Amino acid sequence: MGTPENPLPPARVELGRMLFFETRVSIDGTVGCVKCHQPFLYGTDGLPRAIGVKDRAGAHNAPTILNAAVQMAAHWTGNRKDVEDQAMQALIGPGAYGNPSYDAAMARINAIPGYRAMFEKAFPNEKDPVTPANWGKAIGAYERTLVSRSRFDAYLAGDAKALTTNEQSGLRKFIGTGCIACHNGVGIGGGMYQKFGVVEEYWNATASKTHDEGRFGVTKQPSDMYVFKVSSLRNVARTPPYFHDGSVASLPEAVKVMARVQLGKTLPDADTDDIVAFLNSLTGTLPKEFATVPELPPAAFQ
Repeated sequence: MGTPENPLPPARVELGRMLFFETRVSIDGTVGCVKCHQPFLYGTDGLPRAIGVKDRAGAHNAPTILNAAVQMAAHWTGNRKDVEDQAMQALIGPGAYGNPSYDAAMARINAIPGYRAMFEKAFPNEKDPVTPANWGKAIGAYERTLVSRSRFDAYLAGDAKALTTNEQSGLRKFIGTGCIACHNGVGIGGGMYQKFGVVEEYWNATASKTHDEGRFGVTKQPSDMYVFKVSSLRNVARTPPYFHDGSVASLPEAVKVMARVQLGKTLPDADTDDIVAFLNSLTGTLPKEFATVPELPPAAFQ
């Protein structure tokens, strides 16, 4: 998932992997990318809403980091340009890392021996490579390697036996029901914005306690009220709870909610089961460099 703008030099990816698992840059030493994107939970935290420093609840559910870089933007409301922008901006403010400024965050990095040499190797010919922008570029480079290919990819490549009969039936129903209108492209979603609740208010089906305004909070355009980025369905069977507020715990229920509020359809249980079977085929293999935790540079002697 590297691009000309965001290449993947090995030294940069290696540094990014270290920083992804690093928590000492947060103000209380508890938050790193890994807190919300845990390998054993397929790149999520399993919570309705992300939890930042000092146990502060975030605004939205933490989506999986796997394959995230292929999406059009980061966050449910698209208020971050890409994974690099998301990683950099997470450093400051009351949520996530909680640093009062970028200078404060960089001071925490510089206080850990071993990182400066890695930054210099990852960003050669820079006088002072330990910068917020390079922090974002390094973590983004690592996240762009987190590709999880699934049996569905093998099916698309021509292996007709990669999917079971039930999964193939579910694929046909996924298309025939209309899910494919939004959940399409290489990410099987993540490529457009859409109102959550086209046919009826989403909270009627999800029992959400609050009515999140979605992208309206970013753009202030009335047309963006209750609009969110369409989520990618890759690994969806392994990443509950569902929706921006984590209001639905099970995948079958989430499928029924989507059919109801987006398409005005009531899915029979048999159709729901087949679609869920297909969605299970989207579960990919964890990348080796994500499934294992790196050894981080030791703290300075106190």
